[in-house]
Amino acid sequence: MTLSAAQRISCDVVETRADVARIFNIQRYSLNDGRGIRTVVFFKGCPHRCPWCANPESISPKIETVRRESKCLHCAPCLRDAEECPSGAFEHIGRDVTLDALENEVMKDDIFFRSSGGGVTLSGGEVLLQAPFATRFLQRLRRYGVHTAIETAGDAPLSRLMPLARQCDEVLFDLKIMDAEQAHSRVAMNLPRVLHNFIQLVAERINVIPRVPLIPGYTLNEANMARVLAFLLPSGIRQLHLLPFHQFGEPKYRLLGQKWDMRQVVPPTEDEVSAMRLMAEREGFQVTVGG
Repeated sequence: MTLSAAQRISCDVVETRADVARIFNIQRYSLNDGRGIRTVVFFKGCPHRCPWCANPESISPKIETVRRESKCLHCAPCLRDAEECPSGAFEHIGRDVTLDALENEVMKDDIFFRSSGGGVTLSGGEVLLQAPFATRFLQRLRRYGVHTAIETAGDAPLSRLMPLARQCDEVLFDLKIMDAEQAHSRVAMNLPRVLHNFIQLVAERINVIPRVPLIPGYTLNEANMARVLAFLLPSGIRQLHLLPFHQFGEPKYRLLGQKWDMRQVVPPTEDEVSAMRLMAEREGFQVTVGG
């Protein structure tokens, strides 16, 4: 699978801005995106097309308008305009924020960062599409002593990844399909570049935490896990997060009017997850399920 020219242009519109970012959510009090209590900023736009994505609203870099049937009054005045809708049935997904505005918004949670050892995580979508802004933003947070992290698939030029990673206390790095041909055809990922970038981050002594989504039919198998472990062993990294597939994103697909091909896929059983965990633990990895 490859991106169309129109999709590439849309992504470029987002990634070239260093003073304004497009985000779609700020999630407070998160416990699963780094250490402590965290505020997670979700950036809009992603170059990949992972069928299991739990945040389909993150994929398009454009601001989207959705309609919630349960709120709709079926009246004429709003004309499908979210700004005019009297009931809030029509709403925008995505908004543009400046560095100052985002800094002010996340620093409202500073007391939780300091009391729990938490901080701010930048997620997506793919934050690397807006790396210039993200880099400047984390530079500001580090002046306050805020713990910083990003979640990324690492599929971007190293010149974009490295300056951002250097501003991070943690880089939560997803390793997905470990066969280059399948990674390209099934999720539009440049696996050789991803693996090269991971190695470079380790060489720079950046704190990288690898994560493996356990997706039936894609990554939930011994062959893929064996490739992950063989890749990681020479790096000296002995932490590994396993992220089992879930169905929590299904309502979002319905809201967006999109079909979700994974709707009938059963989440991994406890035994299936345990089998992947044991493979890693036998190689000396400290495994966290859920990450």
